[in-house]
Amino acid sequence: MDFRSKGITCHTLFVLFLLFSAIFPLSFSAANQPHKAKNLATHRLSSSAVFKVQGNVYPLGHYTVTLNIGYPAKPYDLDIDSGSDITWVQCDAPCKGCTKPRDQLYKPNHNLVQCAEQLCSEVHLPTDHNCASPDDQCDYEVEYADNGSSLGVLVRDYINFQFTNGSVVRPKIAFGCGYDQKYSGSTSPPSTAGVIGLGNGRASILTQLHSLGLIRNVVGHCLSSRGGGFLFFGDYPVPTSGIVWTTMLQTSSEKHYSSGPAELLFNGKATKVKGLQLIFDSGSSYTYFNSLAYQAVVNLVSEDLKGKQLTRATDDPSLPICWKGPKYFKSLSDVKKYFKPLAFSFTKTKNVQLHLPPEAYLIITKHGNVCLGILDGTEVGLENLNIIGVRNVIWKAIFHIHTQPIWVYLGTVTLHLLKI
Repeated sequence: MDFRSKGITCHTLFVLFLLFSAIFPLSFSAANQPHKAKNLATHRLSSSAVFKVQGNVYPLGHYTVTLNIGYPAKPYDLDIDSGSDITWVQCDAPCKGCTKPRDQLYKPNHNLVQCAEQLCSEVHLPTDHNCASPDDQCDYEVEYADNGSSLGVLVRDYINFQFTNGSVVRPKIAFGCGYDQKYSGSTSPPSTAGVIGLGNGRASILTQLHSLGLIRNVVGHCLSSRGGGFLFFGDYPVPTSGIVWTTMLQTSSEKHYSSGPAELLFNGKATKVKGLQLIFDSGSSYTYFNSLAYQAVVNLVSEDLKGKQLTRATDDPSLPICWKGPKYFKSLSDVKKYFKPLAFSFTKTKNVQLHLPPEAYLIITKHGNVCLGILDGTEVGLENLNIIGVRNVIWKAIFHIHTQPIWVYLGTVTLHLLKI
């Protein structure tokens, strides 16, 4: 996708990240005792934490960062998810549906979050939260767009963070101890140890770090289609010019980031599909449109392909709508000439459009066909929601500034020099 802006590039941001990494390596030390809360307060929003991102859209379908949790600390690779606020790790409690061997599971140690705590109420929003006893454990359950889920209890433990000012802090952070995981039947269980929830809720790691006075309430990431990228929390040098702004919608119960209303464009032309609210979710491999927008895209793309050398590949089970060409397709560069770009025009913000080139909404399958990487969200129970998945936010630096009702997007991106 391409926000039309002359902003600094993700490559530029990544150079800054490499500089930070060279001066302040991101390896953590477990040799020292965890800092006490009074020492944490001395940071006072002065810095940020930057993480190396691994993974890709295809074939993995996710991007991950590593958090060092516990004392002594152990590394856990977590799927990045901006659509939920709960961070959880596979937990030896014992565990059902866990994909990691038992010696790699998190082991709770009398560190349960109590049911009566305010944080427990926040986790259960917007539903009512009642405790049989104040000392009861705080249960959680999070469900995802692909019908996967995690059930468990909240615990509180040390998590290591190395800031760009060179300091290392180990605050106690609440997260989920997941003892019952379910995965979508259409995909293989992920190899990750859990999920880092970066959503707009008070249970998120970001909000907890901000409440401790450690960072500003800002999160951002830049992901490459070739794999890798970076993620940061806090006082990162967000540029004051060369950026594109659009309003972020926010209600007290929403824990995701959304923007709109927006109008769908095809090849730069209006489609009469308007009033769309877009949810940006880095934890979703695919993009989901409501039935109206989805059918409009299918019809427009299909009509535009008439007379071209593509035919429907009904025998390809990879995705609902696929096409085969005159030859076996190896990459998106082989097919992008056949397709037109999509875009969303944000109607309440002047001259702001989110551009999705063919590479952003198409997928090449192992059968050598090209498929539409947009799915009908209504069919999977998302009703009128429109979810922009990770495939459509690659090559972009995206900032979520919680203290203001805005999102910040950087423009042109050249994140191809990923050598960490």
